[in-house]
Amino acid sequence: MFDKLRYSFPIQLLLNHVKNNHALLFLWIMLFLIVTGNFGTVFGIPYLFLDPEYHGLTSFWSFFIVGISIGGYIMAFHIVSYIVDAERFKFLGTLTKPFTKFSINNSVIPLIFLITYFIAIIRFQYFAEDKNWSQIFILLTGFILGIMIMVLMLYIYFWTTNKDVFKIVASRVDKKLKKSKVTRAQILKRYHTEKHSRVRVDNYLNLSLRLRMRIKPLGEKYQLFDRETILKVFDQNHLNSVIIQSFIIVSILVIGAFRDVPFFQIPAAASGILFFTILVMLVGSISFWTRKWTIAVIIALLVFCDYVLLQSDLFSKSSRAYGLNYNTAAVPYNQKKLKESNTIQNIAVDKKSTQKILDAWRNKFPTNKKPKMVFICASGGGLRSTLWTTTALQTADSLTNGQLMRQTMLMSGASGGMIGLAFYRALYLQKQQQIDIDIYAKKHLHNVAKDNLNPVIFTLLINDLFIPFPQYFKYNGQEYLKDRGYAFEQQFNKNTHYVLDKPLSAYKVPVAKSIVPMVIMSPTIMNDGRKLYISSQQVSYMNTADINSSLHTQNRIRGIDFLRFFKDHDAEKLKYLTALRMGATFPYVFPNVTLPSDPPLEIMDGGIADNFGIVDAVKFLYNFKDWISKNTSGVLIISIRDSEKNRPIKKNTNYTILEKLFTPINSIYSNWDNIQDFNNESAIEFAETWFDGKIDKVEVEYSNVDFNFEQAVPTMTKKEQDALRASLSWRLTEKEKKHIMQSIYSTHNQEALKRISNLLSE
Repeated sequence: MFDKLRYSFPIQLLLNHVKNNHALLFLWIMLFLIVTGNFGTVFGIPYLFLDPEYHGLTSFWSFFIVGISIGGYIMAFHIVSYIVDAERFKFLGTLTKPFTKFSINNSVIPLIFLITYFIAIIRFQYFAEDKNWSQIFILLTGFILGIMIMVLMLYIYFWTTNKDVFKIVASRVDKKLKKSKVTRAQILKRYHTEKHSRVRVDNYLNLSLRLRMRIKPLGEKYQLFDRETILKVFDQNHLNSVIIQSFIIVSILVIGAFRDVPFFQIPAAASGILFFTILVMLVGSISFWTRKWTIAVIIALLVFCDYVLLQSDLFSKSSRAYGLNYNTAAVPYNQKKLKESNTIQNIAVDKKSTQKILDAWRNKFPTNKKPKMVFICASGGGLRSTLWTTTALQTADSLTNGQLMRQTMLMSGASGGMIGLAFYRALYLQKQQQIDIDIYAKKHLHNVAKDNLNPVIFTLLINDLFIPFPQYFKYNGQEYLKDRGYAFEQQFNKNTHYVLDKPLSAYKVPVAKSIVPMVIMSPTIMNDGRKLYISSQQVSYMNTADINSSLHTQNRIRGIDFLRFFKDHDAEKLKYLTALRMGATFPYVFPNVTLPSDPPLEIMDGGIADNFGIVDAVKFLYNFKDWISKNTSGVLIISIRDSEKNRPIKKNTNYTILEKLFTPINSIYSNWDNIQDFNNESAIEFAETWFDGKIDKVEVEYSNVDFNFEQAVPTMTKKEQDALRASLSWRLTEKEKKHIMQSIYSTHNQEALKRISNLLSE
């Protein structure tokens, strides 16, 4: 019984993959890790596979499209396996419909994957998306139907075009042989004495999924089928395999070429699986020609692509800041130019301009009572932080009857938090402009929380990797590359009804009149670690020490005022959402924006230098400490955090050797927020020594600690809440969205909101 199982065709094919097809096996392992949530979680990649969207909806059709792509991937796996391994099992050449029977016996890995995928979808939709069983059934029906249709279509093609050995023999026999009544049974009986296959196979599954025994050779060698005849069977199947591969490649090219057409904007999971399909076919081609040298050849090709192809203009198209003029001569980026743009005169002019904004802010309040000045700082953290920042702002502003936004002078932060601040400020501006809008409506939270990851990954896979020919669009008379940064902005604008679709200059007058708070964005410059300060006003005073300080000329210039430095490149026309994206450039998700300087400045996430925006707020306070001390009753710094500040200290565990190897790096990464917290605390404590006034700080945290379950989610247990902390990505599940919005009801946050109200009413 054991030998019967061991030498069955399915098991021998499985063992063959383990022994010889490591690259193909690796791709399957990657898919297993993704759908089980063990790979790419930090980017939200598993969500794309477990909750795919098509036209912004998770539906029958979105799962149907993913099912089609899965069906194509499975067939590509069978095709490649057949091309690479069929010659190891020469008895296939004597069978009718050899490819079909090969595929059936080669389905162990795909079958295990589909079962795993089904279970993962059911668990995710039920527990994370709150879907009922009937809704899940509809989604799975679309998924299964998509797989079946794709597989059936390809099998029909093979059935109608592939030749088996009997058809070839029949076409060669002469009239006398036809008269001799040679039956298929006779041919099989004579072929039983053909020499052994290279791999022992005693039985296989036939088209009826029944185990069929192969009769072993008896020792006599009748050469009914010569090698040429059997190879012709394989060649015909190989030709059809190439045709199918070509069809898949053409499909990907069409999808990429028409990606702006909604019909072709397939779920990112489907495009990801198409990417894996291309890799499977590429690996298959390399394996067919190089055999045991496959891994070495793949590594060599990767090195070749890295040092040769990617250095060419075809693959080195940089991402540009939309709105900037790149036709003007690049501005020199050197010490001389830095000093020229940060002169005492420039700083004095910018401080005087900002002081007029402070005067306009003060004029909104009675002259006989000094108001509290508010600085709002929001931490980074992807879409999680964007939603949490918007939720906290909306709730706090509502509870204070709009007094919070009225008294806010400055907003600073990083990444997703900065986007949340800018989004709510844009809503507030519409209200101030007498536009009929309820800025406290829940629809704004639902809009800002919509998926942004799907189009980004779709563009990354379809256009950035598959199609080497770039596509462009025009904005303000300039031409820019359509990349995943463009895809993000398009999707975010669509989700939020284009409230941020405007240039940087659109906020110059509203800020100057203190209609809305001033926003200072501070993405990081990759070249040297300096900050790039982006605001609708010139803020060169943020770049260095106080001009009245004796250390002014000695200290390094720590930042660049974007408006001044790139004034000849239409800096004021910079698209506002592009500026926000520059400060939220999470590695690999968004491309690094390149600015028109020499050497070109590459911009990355602002959270690297200051993930909370506290340092910038304190810097602003220092520059205007005298005015603020004289005209206010003090400063209130509101820190909107997407993580709890006082987290439990983890116990050391018994690390493996591999874990010990990466512990130092992992410790720095995991404690980066703590390090910045310590620095921020020190900055505020030091500010209390030089600021002649009161500084209050209130923290509003998204966390699982001390959650008021009865008020927020009566049916959710503490254990379930702990498991629901939203991931750091640009895609959130329905339960994550609810958990983020309902975290405002935690005991800590309720006390924080009460304290904000009390401080503003003093």
